[in-house]
Amino acid sequence: MEFNKEQNIFGIRVLSDNVIWIWRNNKSAVVVDPALAKPVIKYLKSNNLDLDAILQTHHHSDHIGGTKELIKEWPNVKVIASKKEKDRIPFQNLSVSNGDKLRLLNKEVEVIEVIGHTRTHIAFYFMDKVPVLFIGDTLFSAGCGRIFEGTYKQMYDSLKKIKLLPQNTLIYCAHEYTKSNLLWALNHEPENQNIKNKLIEVEKKIALKELTIPFLLEEEMKINLFLRADNLKIFSYLRANKDAWV
Repeated sequence: MEFNKEQNIFGIRVLSDNVIWIWRNNKSAVVVDPALAKPVIKYLKSNNLDLDAILQTHHHSDHIGGTKELIKEWPNVKVIASKKEKDRIPFQNLSVSNGDKLRLLNKEVEVIEVIGHTRTHIAFYFMDKVPVLFIGDTLFSAGCGRIFEGTYKQMYDSLKKIKLLPQNTLIYCAHEYTKSNLLWALNHEPENQNIKNKLIEVEKKIALKELTIPFLLEEEMKINLFLRADNLKIFSYLRANKDAWV
């Protein structure tokens, strides 16, 4: 478990590479994409925290797998998910759409639709000293999500939305793929010193058993080939290449 003191956000590693984020303020907490319930329950109860809301970026089981059990522990919890996902996230009780604004932990949180990985994927964004984006599986450090239900154009357009956010936005994704993504990127741009430097930094963190996420948008603009793609054709080539890369 790791803690970002500035944002009061904790990361819990689960499964093979998932990270569940717990955002807290005083004695209330918001959980993002709980793949499992037990580690979340243990953390919340050991810290005397009440679960105010669960944010669901999309319907995949490694993002909603722990939600039903959390609802049993906190029956009044708000389960916030896309209005378009009522069939696949049926336990949602606060359905949202692109552009909706919520009040969570004394912050205004905006819903941003970022489709591509799934046909209804959403992200949650709020302003702070350093703005925060819970992005699910749309963007990873040095990578982006696989396109399972959407189109290349939809994913490309979603990434363009992210690029419009303040450059100091801190991005919390749901998987720890950083080293693998950097190795792929370096294979494409072997002379890119920014990618080389990031890989050194990431390997040090891994050696110390630290998370390599979250990450700053400003830094990603230097190392993430998907964000730097100048047009849809280049993006589509890169995504297909990454899918085939071993």
